[in-house]
Amino acid sequence: MERQRRSFTEDYKRQAVELVVSSGRSIGSVSKELGLRDSVLRRWVDKLRQEPASAAWRPTTQATPMSADQASEIARLRQENERLRMERDILKKSIANLCRNPDMSFRFIEDHRETYPIRLMCAVLEVSPAGYYAWRERPVSARAGSNSTLLAEIRQVHHDSGQRYGSPRVYAALRTQGRGASRGRIERLMRRYGIRALMARPRRVRTTDSRHDLPIAPNLIARDFAAAAPNRVWLADISYIPTAEGWLYLAAVMDMFSRKIVGWAMRDHMQVELPSAALAMAIKQQRPQHGLIHHSDRGVQYASRAHRDAFTGAGITASMSRKADCYDNAPMESFFHTLKTELVHHRDYNTRAEAQRDIFAFIEGFYNRTRLHSAIGYIAPIKTELKAA
Repeated sequence: MERQRRSFTEDYKRQAVELVVSSGRSIGSVSKELGLRDSVLRRWVDKLRQEPASAAWRPTTQATPMSADQASEIARLRQENERLRMERDILKKSIANLCRNPDMSFRFIEDHRETYPIRLMCAVLEVSPAGYYAWRERPVSARAGSNSTLLAEIRQVHHDSGQRYGSPRVYAALRTQGRGASRGRIERLMRRYGIRALMARPRRVRTTDSRHDLPIAPNLIARDFAAAAPNRVWLADISYIPTAEGWLYLAAVMDMFSRKIVGWAMRDHMQVELPSAALAMAIKQQRPQHGLIHHSDRGVQYASRAHRDAFTGAGITASMSRKADCYDNAPMESFFHTLKTELVHHRDYNTRAEAQRDIFAFIEGFYNRTRLHSAIGYIAPIKTELKAA
């Protein structure tokens, strides 16, 4: 379709020239603001200089004064033009950093042709539409074909993780599949195509009540978050999940060696029975030998008589964090952060039962068996446990 030729009134030309003559701005600056070619505006300015007495080119300051509404509208249009000019300049500069050669410009156009007009993108990127269409007809290069295949594999891993994996875990997952792509290449493709991990800002609710007179165990961990083998050190904590019915509380027990959640329980309360149920599950499933260290905060639930009796019966030694120091139990804090940013904050649970089903699937179906954990070399907790068996 042939481009329609723009037509300008004498009044428009006069206003354009006055921007140059009266304000002292350059022709190039005014041309950009008004979307004119420099040569067109320069011709108008030259005509004014050659015919200084012409009424058609007399500055508006000597003509009939504009009304307040006209002046306000012109000021608004100038401001809008300046904003559009700055946006265009920013766009061009930002794209210029990415598109340092025509091939990259053409690739940008190809990736966004469903969103923006092709001819508009060609004009902004200062490439010809004919060049773009010729580029599309070329045979796909080996590198482009390889990137296309790798992108499909990245999307599959990202999808299989429930969109929870960022580039480090996608890279690790592809390595386990025998894919030799570098982490930097994967990062670039994910950034280019907007593939990123789910994130959300957590809300804070206090679950620890250390204002009691019950016995406090010493801190035997001292932030040494390592264990030589499974079932040597367990960490425990309580968190919360919002539902339309009210809070659902989750108690969990983690094995320090494998980062596996070896015990968990969910209730509508935070009483002693909640962490005791999680501990009972861990003992039943793992059957630890005497001497295991169980580390928690100073909450009344973990200092209770019932909990201490369970430790005695299983030959477990209690350890507790310092008062109000969440970093003394950092791996458990990290687990709850993962649970919430990768699952809970992207759900709206109507009932506690609905939340329980979802959290169960996350812990047992994804976190323990599939999710690649950075602290253990980007492999799943259960595989780490099996390797040590």
